[in-house]
Amino acid sequence: MDGGPEAVPYCCATCEGGEVPGRSLGRLYKKSRSLSTSSATTYSEYRRTQSLHGPSPVTTFGPKACMLKNPQAVMHIQDPASQRLTWNKPPKSVLVIKKIRDASLLQPFKELCIFLTEVKNMIVYVEKKVLDDPAITGDENFGAISKKFCTFREDFDDLSNRVDFIICLGGDGTLLYASSLFQDSVPPVMAFHLGSLGFLTPFKFDTYQTQVTQIIEGNAAIVLRSRLQVQVLKETWEEKDAVDEKGFILTNGEHELSRKAVQYQVLNEVVVDRGPSSYLSNVDLYLDGHLITTVQGDGLIVSTPTGSTAYAVAAGASMIHPNVPAIMITPICPHSLSFRPIVVPAGVELKIMLSRDARNTAWVSFDGRKRQEICHGDSITITTSCFPVPSICFRDPVNDWFESLAQCLHWNVRKKQNHLNSEDEEF
Repeated sequence: MDGGPEAVPYCCATCEGGEVPGRSLGRLYKKSRSLSTSSATTYSEYRRTQSLHGPSPVTTFGPKACMLKNPQAVMHIQDPASQRLTWNKPPKSVLVIKKIRDASLLQPFKELCIFLTEVKNMIVYVEKKVLDDPAITGDENFGAISKKFCTFREDFDDLSNRVDFIICLGGDGTLLYASSLFQDSVPPVMAFHLGSLGFLTPFKFDTYQTQVTQIIEGNAAIVLRSRLQVQVLKETWEEKDAVDEKGFILTNGEHELSRKAVQYQVLNEVVVDRGPSSYLSNVDLYLDGHLITTVQGDGLIVSTPTGSTAYAVAAGASMIHPNVPAIMITPICPHSLSFRPIVVPAGVELKIMLSRDARNTAWVSFDGRKRQEICHGDSITITTSCFPVPSICFRDPVNDWFESLAQCLHWNVRKKQNHLNSEDEEF
């Protein structure tokens, strides 16, 4: 590390060897290499405080990664260039995320996995449906290597405290997918640009061995990409049953109101739209319990700074650097000339509900997934998550971001104006 021998990792009790209640690492060493019997993810309650800079993020990323303490830091603001990755123990496990159904990634995927397994002696986690690809199952040479992998299935297996860091092969979607697999602390993510846009994937695969080795040794800059913690509360009327003396279930036609809550961690944005209806969407937006406005248009985007360069910028929003603690609110085709995108502090709590006089329901999606209908009585609560995604930088957070703006979005690209010569100045 660049911090020298006196640099001390800034860790919590968990990072320093304490075991997280309810999570046993012993399950990792079962004879079966599958995680199919793991329990569903549970959500821990954290006390939130309202502040200009939002809640302080946890200092651990996965079971072993943490960030070096910066004695120069003031308040919650830290110089992005000083954010460096370190390990309190050598990393031993890595999750490899590969874009599904992309034949061009098969060879890089095989090379990387062989390097991690044979050269670096790492425990490699791979999604089961990736290994079920006929192009992989039909490769006898790679088959012997793949038998050493640990497999998992999305929505069935819990990877918490099992993975030390993540490597993504593909486009920006692979990073979003990796984020969705971890509902609390996220291990550091190293993303290779092997997709179409690549705004969030700064690494090129040509020199992957050197770059991966540097990460394992702890020599890397990171950017903490804040996420949104979203709770969807749905109201449903369920038929009320009664049981008679003989134990038979009787239905008396009565109904009772029940509420079901589901939580999501969102890296890019929450999108509320009018769905298939031809009417304008009509939703109320609350900030810390106060009604701010009613959105009439095609919908609303609530995004993180990372998501500001995705759907939000296409809808006319500004671009925000990932280190800025903020939440962006962007209307989609509002039926008002004065409704402009706004930025609010990361510490606030937003709530979205269908307006009482709305003509139709609304629909919501999270990073383009888990799309569902929102009816009267339902609500969407959005806050800044306490668990950011530590994205490993190619150079540093500032240079990587502006490089992505120039290369991927062609920001401020135009033909340069010709200079004036001495003869032109006379006129």
